[in-house]
Parts: sequence; C-alpha cells; structure tokens
Amino acid sequence: MIERLKIAKTRLEAMNSFQYSGDRRERLPLLGDERDHSMARHNAILTTKSVLTSNYINILLVFVPIGLLVGWFQCNAKYVFFLNMLAIIPLSSLLSFATEQLASDSGPTIGGLLNASFGNAIELIVGVLALRRGEIRIVQASMLGSILSNLLLVFGMCLVTAGIRRQIARFNVTVAQTMAAMLALSTASIIIPAAFHFSVPDNKASETALLQVSRGTAVIVLVVYLLLLVFQLKTHKHVCRDVSESEEEEDQEPVLGLYASIFVLGLVTVFVSLCADYLVGSIDALVEEINISKTFVGLIVLPVVANAAEHVTAVIVSYRGQMDLALGVAIGSSIQISMFLAPFLVIVGWFISQPLTLYFESLETVILFVSVFLVNYLIQDGASHWLEGVQLLALYAIVVLAFFYFPTQ
Repeated sequence: MIERLKIAKTRLEAMNSFQYSGDRRERLPLLGDERDHSMARHNAILTTKSVLTSNYINILLVFVPIGLLVGWFQCNAKYVFFLNMLAIIPLSSLLSFATEQLASDSGPTIGGLLNASFGNAIELIVGVLALRRGEIRIVQASMLGSILSNLLLVFGMCLVTAGIRRQIARFNVTVAQTMAAMLALSTASIIIPAAFHFSVPDNKASETALLQVSRGTAVIVLVVYLLLLVFQLKTHKHVCRDVSESEEEEDQEPVLGLYASIFVLGLVTVFVSLCADYLVGSIDALVEEINISKTFVGLIVLPVVANAAEHVTAVIVSYRGQMDLALGVAIGSSIQISMFLAPFLVIVGWFISQPLTLYFESLETVILFVSVFLVNYLIQDGASHWLEGVQLLALYAIVVLAFFYFPTQ
C-alpha cells in the first residue's frame, strides 16, 4: 500500500554508501543490458551486492541451502522446521525489497497496487501450501496470528520505540480513523460467522450454511478492500500520503531496474515456496515430538517469522519519528491480512474443494475483538506515548501465554 512505498526510501538511504562514487542518483543498469561484458559483470556484482546488503537480516541466507537440504533428505522434523523457518526470515526481506524496487520503477499508483498484492506474500504462500495439504487449522491460526502480531507486538514496539525520543508521538488522525473503521469491519467479518455458528444447530446442513456465509462474506470484504485501494491510491491519496515524505521520494531512484526487480522477485518466490513447503510439511511431526499445539505454531511462531524484516523496519522508522509510516506498516498489514489475504484464501479453498471458513474458535474470536478494541481506542486521538505501547505488548504476552498452554490438537 502507500506506506510500503516509503519503506523503499528508508532502505535506499542506507545503501547509498556503497553505490557509484559518482552521481548517487544514477540507476544501476539492467542485468545483461551492457555493451561491454566487463562492465556488465561489474554492474552485476554491484546489483547483487545491493540486493544482499539491503538488510542486515540477509546474513541468515546461509540457512536457505541448509534448510532445503534437511528437507530434501527428510531429517528430523525439528531441524526441518526451524532451519527452514530461519531461511524464510531473510527471504521475506528480499521479497519485500524486490517488491519495493519494482513499485518504485512503476510509479505510485501501480506501485501501490504491487505493494498491496505482494505485501504479505509469505503468508499467502504458506497459506496456499497449507490449504493444499488440508491444514485448515494452520491456515486459520496463521492468519489470526499475523493480525495479532502486527496489531499488538509490532505496533506496541513502535509506540515504545517512538517514546524513547519524544514524550508524545503524533500521526495522521484521518488515516488512523479510516484504519480503525476498517479493522472494525474486518473483525465483524469474523465475529458474524462465529455468532452464526453458535446460533444454529450443529449438523451437516449448518456446516454447509456456515461455509456459504463465509464465502459470501469473503467476496463482500474483498470488494471493500478494493475500494480501500481506490481511496488510498486515487481519490484521497493526498490525505493518505505525507507531503514532506512524498517530496523526498520523488528524488529517489530505484537501485534495481525493471527486469532485475522481476528476476529477483521470481527467484526469491521460488525459494520461499520450497522452504515454506518443507516447513508446513514438518508441522505434524513437530507438534507430536515437542508436544505443542498446531494453534501455537500457526498463531505465534509462523507470523513472527514471516514478517520479521518488516517488523524491524517498522520499529526503525518509528524511532525516527515517522509514525504515519509505522502506523501504515503495522496496522495496514493487519488490514491487508484480514480484508484481503483471509477472504482470498477462503475463495482459493472454494476452488480447490477445501472447506476453509471465517469461523474461528471462541477464544480466538474474543482475543481478536479485545485486541482491535484496544488498538482503536489508542489511535483515535492521533497521538501516543510509550505506556500505550507497553499496554499492547502486555496484551500480546497474555495471548502468547494463553496459546502456549492451549491443549494440543
């Protein structure tokens, strides 16, 4: 979405120190597009260096081949899960970086759509792979966990970090209120199927009706999400964008060209899919071996891993005082998951004959409602301080504690 375009500027500033010694605004040429082969090799090295050094988390890329090997040789489930989990962390960073580069090269409108589409690509890939395997519980838990980790863990850390340098941190009230309303709508799309489930008799006809209600709700929510994109990228983009930031972004050039960005995006997506497939496939053996529930793995572990790079970025920009950007990353990601990813996976399950619904267990529904209620209460005045961040982190700690002792399934 709009806020993700600003992340590209933050990362580009960090990479200016090792780019060309001449004009820093000069773009790196496209791979394979040089007349002189030695210059092409030189620029290819610079491009590769730019990609690999885009985030300190990329040092964990050493776990990618290791994770693929232990998955290929079907080693112990603990090693397969944790090594591929570590591999996904830097891959998510590279995926975000390539998306931002492609968005920067495509203009603000197309770029916003690209960021909205690929912003939660890790969760989408994991969700589709788990859905294909019939792991309905993992899909639902990972979706809810991503929403909670962004709302409570990431946004809470952003508020605490911002409070280190200033007593009161302020952000765009209009954007905050719009996000609060969207969070309320997305919560209603989960609470209503739950209320429907508890209001009808428990039989086969009721299960079919719940499935139809969930699919109809998913279509409606997806339409509203598309209208939200129109609101942010077209009709009210002047309200959703920070003017001072947008003026600076106009002078920024992407590090990668169009074709290089597409190449990196495609290559990273392939590796993410392979690592995610091994990770999801090891969950059944993992929960039996270490005696934890699938709910805890999907709701706590996977969401934190999938968005680790983005979480770090949100904390950094909040420390710099860019609270609108931090708000967009944390709460905007939750809206993307609840209003795009979750309904989209329900539709995907419809097409591949997997009965994924928007009905969550009663404990999960209550936790989501309380979390959204607290976040809405904290952001409605457009100002925050570090104690509000502590409150969000405390609620997340309670959620982790509750699901750690949740009975294994």
